[in-house]
Amino acid sequence: MPYRTHPLRTALKTVVDAAALVVAMPFGVLSFLEKRLLPGHESTFRMCAQMLALLPGLPGLFVRRAYYRYALDGCDADCHIGFGALVTHREAVIERGVYVGVWALVGSAHLREGTSVGSRASLLSGTELHEYHDGRWTPSDVRKLRQIVLGPHAFIGEAAVVMADVGAGAMVTAGAVVPAAVPAGIVVAGNPARFVRRLAAEPAPVVAAPPAVPPS
Repeated sequence: MPYRTHPLRTALKTVVDAAALVVAMPFGVLSFLEKRLLPGHESTFRMCAQMLALLPGLPGLFVRRAYYRYALDGCDADCHIGFGALVTHREAVIERGVYVGVWALVGSAHLREGTSVGSRASLLSGTELHEYHDGRWTPSDVRKLRQIVLGPHAFIGEAAVVMADVGAGAMVTAGAVVPAAVPAGIVVAGNPARFVRRLAAEPAPVVAAPPAVPPS
C-alpha cells in the first residue's frame, strides 16, 4: 500500500512553508537585486546562504529551503537541505525529493529528483576552475563553471568529492573522488573513483524459440 501523508500534516507543512517564505523574503530580495544590478557577482547571495546555513533544527530547514527557492535557478518545495549545508553558486537546481546532508557543499549542480548527497560531500563546478600560471595556481574562475548533473536517485556518500556528472541510480561511495562521468546504475569507489559493480543485472537477451517441426 503506498504511503499517504495525513491531510493535517500536509496542511501544516503548507502553512510553515508559507511562513518560511515570508521570513526568507528579505534575503531573497537582496539576492535578486544583486543578480539584476551586478550580473556575475555572488557575494551577497553567498553571505545570505552562509547566514541561513547555521539556523538549527526544523526552522532552519524550512527557512534555508525558502531562501533557495528565491535565489537558485530552481529549488523544489519538497527537498531537504541540512544544517551547515551550503550552495555556493546560484546556477544550481534542486529537484523534488533531494536530500542534502549536513555540511555538504553544492556548487553549480543540477540535482535531479530523489538524489541523496551525504554529509560533508562536495559537488564542485567541474574540473577547470583553477589553472597553474606563472608559477602559481589561479583563484577560482567563475567563467569556467560547468554545471554537473546528478541523475535521478543517485547516491553520493559521505565526504565524497564529485567534479563530473553522475548517472541515474549510481552510487559514489564515502570518500570517493570523481573526476570523470559516472554511468547510470553502477557503484564507484576510491581516488580516483573506479568501477566496483553494477547495481542491477542486465536483462537476459531474448532468444527466439525454434520453429515447430511439423510431424512427418
